[in-house]
Amino acid sequence: MNKPILCVDFDGVLHSYTSGWQGANVVSDPPVEGALHFLVAAMQYFRVAIYSSRSNQEGGIRAMREWLGFWSVDAEHGMPRDFDHGAWGAIEWPTEKPPAMVTLDDRAITFTGAWPEMEALRNFKPWNKP
Repeated sequence: MNKPILCVDFDGVLHSYTSGWQGANVVSDPPVEGALHFLVAAMQYFRVAIYSSRSNQEGGIRAMREWLGFWSVDAEHGMPRDFDHGAWGAIEWPTEKPPAMVTLDDRAITFTGAWPEMEALRNFKPWNKP
């Protein structure tokens, strides 16, 4: 069965990104609550591709992969006991935005066929910014 692609943004979606940008190879914050369990569930139905502005920068993908591996074995954020940590190997790490069925991103607006007002775009804030 060919699974559709789910593209998941990294910073602000998986990685809590509370410290802000510190460079492509610096990932210093914990996961957003429920992020790792969401990935496990999503992998049952989708080819999961994690894509970020880090993805095409030197050390970016390596930093994201190492971050995922670290948090997946952490006691607080860890996976269910029966989770096969080798399954993380199925996650795709593209360097360009993939042709996804759907993208999960904290800095996007769904285009509905009606162009948004400039004021709405100018005032946009991601979910975790007051």
